[in-house]
Amino acid sequence: MNAVLPIAAEVPMPIVRMQRARGIARVSFKQAAGRTRLDGLFQEGSCKVRLPRVHDGRGPMAVFINTAGGITGGDEITLEAAWGEGTRATVTSQAAERIYKRSDGAGTILNRLTVGAGADALWLPQETIVFDRAALSRRLEVDLASTARFTGVEAIVLGRTAMGEDVLATEVADHWRVRRGGRLVYADSLRLVGDTRAILSGGATGRGARAFATVLHVADDAEARVETLRDLLDGAEGVEAGVSGFDGMAVVRLIADDGRRLRTALETVIVDLSGGPVPRVWSI
Repeated sequence: MNAVLPIAAEVPMPIVRMQRARGIARVSFKQAAGRTRLDGLFQEGSCKVRLPRVHDGRGPMAVFINTAGGITGGDEITLEAAWGEGTRATVTSQAAERIYKRSDGAGTILNRLTVGAGADALWLPQETIVFDRAALSRRLEVDLASTARFTGVEAIVLGRTAMGEDVLATEVADHWRVRRGGRLVYADSLRLVGDTRAILSGGATGRGARAFATVLHVADDAEARVETLRDLLDGAEGVEAGVSGFDGMAVVRLIADDGRRLRTALETVIVDLSGGPVPRVWSI
């Protein structure tokens, strides 16, 4: 005779909190003996800083690295850079940042920059690649002295176009807040939620763009450079660009049908505004 075994009661599985990446990195520069030198460096968690030797006449370079290999929901990254009075230096990233599919929450990136009197700051991170079903909340806060110069770029690419990837569901929030002499001079916010193909298909929203970027140049001669920048970008293949100048700033907006063409246009703009080549890590 076969025994009848009781049916085991369902036991709810415990909710396991996934491991998340946390990282903070800070770097600062000072003027000493007529040269820009490293003043301070701090790194914690998944964020690291490297200081390669450069000889392009634009001072030292700091390279931020995210050793986590990318960002997903719940990850938190904070990057800070400070340029002391009269310094000139470049801050960039080792590679394109990747925002991967998340199970819950959004990945957050906070970038804080402080630029002292008479300093010349270049903020040139490589592009951010956002994958399908990813979520990103990014904020760039820049505090400039009234006599500081600043050139900064942020670029977003929606999937790897060379791989035929589509981004059909995502959440992206990107905020810029720039102050000069304590006064808010530039505020910009972008928010994409849902099917980016559909959102960016309209003539007023992107004309099918898969990559976009903003370049901000703050300097006494910034407005005088607008026409030159327009001429440089005129006819760029696969790229649509607009340049405006106001209140001591030049703002360049670019949209492109793929990341490679966006980068080519960005490199043209950066070379013109910075007076030198893009960081070597951009081509490694």
